This record gives sequence, C-alpha cells and structure tokens, in this order.
Amino acid sequence: MQEPKHIHIKKGSIIEVAGELNPKLYEVKRGLLRSYTIDKKGKEHIYLFAPEGWFIADNIYDSPSELFIDAIEDSEVCVTEKGELISDHLDKFSKRLSVLQRRITMLMSASAIERYDHFIETYPKIVQRVPQRMIASYLGITPEALSKVKSQNKGNSSSTIS
Repeated sequence: MQEPKHIHIKKGSIIEVAGELNPKLYEVKRGLLRSYTIDKKGKEHIYLFAPEGWFIADNIYDSPSELFIDAIEDSEVCVTEKGELISDHLDKFSKRLSVLQRRITMLMSASAIERYDHFIETYPKIVQRVPQRMIASYLGITPEALSKVKSQNKGNSSSTIS
C-alpha cells in the first residue's frame, strides 16, 4: 500500500474534473475544498464542502467522475489512490454517506430555513469562509432567497431541525 501523498493546492485550483477516470480521495488537513457539478445551462450546483478533518471524493468505482473538485482556500491535503479508498477509509465513508443521506432528504422535504440551519449545524466553522453564492448553491436556492432566509433566521439561536 502506498503512503498518501501530501499536496498543496492554491485557492481556485481545480484538482478533479468531471469525466476523469482515476478519481482520488482528498483528506483536508488545512483549507477548504468543495465538489460540484455544472448543469447544461452553466449553473454550478454544490454537492459537498470539505473543511479541515473532512475528506472529499467523487466516484470510487470504475466509471468516470461526475463532479468537479476545487479549492475554495489555499489548502493542504493528503491524496489517496482509488484502489485504497474503501478498506483504509471506511469510517470516513460512513460519515460522508450520513451527511449526504441527510442532505438529500432535506433537499426533498425541508424548508429553506431548515436546510440553512442544517448547513450551519453540519459546517459550523466555514460559514464565514464560504461566499454566500456558494452557500445558496449548496442549499438549492438563489442568493436572494438565502438573504431572506438569514434575515428570517436572525434571533433563532437554536436549530429548527430535530
């Protein structure tokens, strides 16, 4: 088994492109990454953020990746090859799957305020580090709707999600 490779990524650098056949696992040691897709109209849809202590990956099977992965901040990551992903990082996959399952459920059934509260709960340390347009994209709403949600949410210090 190979040792993970440590790399530095400059803010704005794309480290994985949709369609690539050799996706990797990126464990964030410092900085902030995101994965996203771009629809046919050119609009970005953010799938996942990965701050320190998180990892991010796209497809781990033998098919092309579907997502782009880039750095929102200058970052330091450990890169692991696809063949070593599952056995060596099972606990991290469990956390990622849990976050993604909850996210999908919320996109289908929760209000924008509930989705925003869940974002704050899931990513408490990145709210000030991520541009508002990216938070809106992650929530599946417009930046204007996010502003409205945030103004309605002021004074509500506890999450509305059970």
